[in-house]
Amino acid sequence: MAYNFDRTPNRRTPGVVNKWTYYPKDVLPMWVADMDFPAPRPILDELRGAVNQGVLGYELASHTLLETVAARMERLHGWKVKPEFVVPVTGIVSAFNVAARAFGSSKKGYLVQPPVYNEFHEVKNNVSIPQIDVPLIEHARGNRLHYEIDWDLFKRRARKAGMFLLCNPHNPLGIVFARKDLLKMAEICIENRVLIVSDEIHSELLLGNKKFTPLAKLSAEIAQHTITLVAPSKTFNVPGLFCGFAIIPNDKLRAEYVKVVEHLRLHVASLGLRAAQAAFSGQCDDWLRELCTYLTENRDFLIDYVTSNMPGVRVTMPDATYLAWLDFTRLDLQKSPYEFFLQKAKVALSDGAIFGEQGQGHVRLNFGTSRRILKQGLDRMRKALHSL
Repeated sequence: MAYNFDRTPNRRTPGVVNKWTYYPKDVLPMWVADMDFPAPRPILDELRGAVNQGVLGYELASHTLLETVAARMERLHGWKVKPEFVVPVTGIVSAFNVAARAFGSSKKGYLVQPPVYNEFHEVKNNVSIPQIDVPLIEHARGNRLHYEIDWDLFKRRARKAGMFLLCNPHNPLGIVFARKDLLKMAEICIENRVLIVSDEIHSELLLGNKKFTPLAKLSAEIAQHTITLVAPSKTFNVPGLFCGFAIIPNDKLRAEYVKVVEHLRLHVASLGLRAAQAAFSGQCDDWLRELCTYLTENRDFLIDYVTSNMPGVRVTMPDATYLAWLDFTRLDLQKSPYEFFLQKAKVALSDGAIFGEQGQGHVRLNFGTSRRILKQGLDRMRKALHSL
């Protein structure tokens, strides 16, 4: 292995608030969705070059960068994207909030599939449009969780929606939706004139031999009804640079979208643009392949650990992301598992309740860290459960 993911830098920097300093020093952070690994060298070299130049001035996205994003879509997925389809944005959260502002309506809400990324639940507050939930159906085989789409409910509620906010791969469940499911969701949305906004930020963090297809690649018709959101931030661990891209083949949709971006003055930082160029150029792909291998091994270690050491606890087997979803509803913890493990194990997880009502009694665990830290966190959780 050319890259050592067992080594993680010390992020407890005085005066800096991050996942390692947000809680007291005795708390192990396994919550917010960034990884503990340094970004790949080509990105760091690009950033060092910009800093060493000494002038951190204004920069705009170059045509070369837009070409690079388009070329990556074709190289990875065989999806032909024109550079002019690509709109730089200040991250994916900003991007889907822009879509809600541009195309949302108080009469037509936006569809989501909880338990889902907590920021999806904030759109209704940011833009004042109704949220329409179509909860995924939870099933369990032994201690393994898996989720399915409730098609009858999806069809009924799509009639009331103006926008569908899709998370694929899904956060926090790690689902990579099957092609047939993507086609069926898209068909229902198009029939009901529902705009699809597909958050595909985790699409390169594939585990095992899982494959991914962008929704908009499935057909020209679907592409005309879809805004696809991608970014280097999760894949290459540069989320703090706040740079992403909305890919919008439909000229009319793109023009309306750009109007809102410009109206809100959402300028991407110059260092974010430079990092994106290095990330999507292909220079970091060897690093990414080894990262996905390491994350797959972390996932398998976590599932085996929970199965062997935490009776009564159920867990997903994510196809993508570095996020696991754990169900403690069959245990009598007396409080939320988030509070229980924070107090009793000194491990900070993401409270399942922030992902929707269906997340009560669950937590999201970030395994994008070294095997040693992952084991340390799981050992603490096991001891806390055994002390009950």
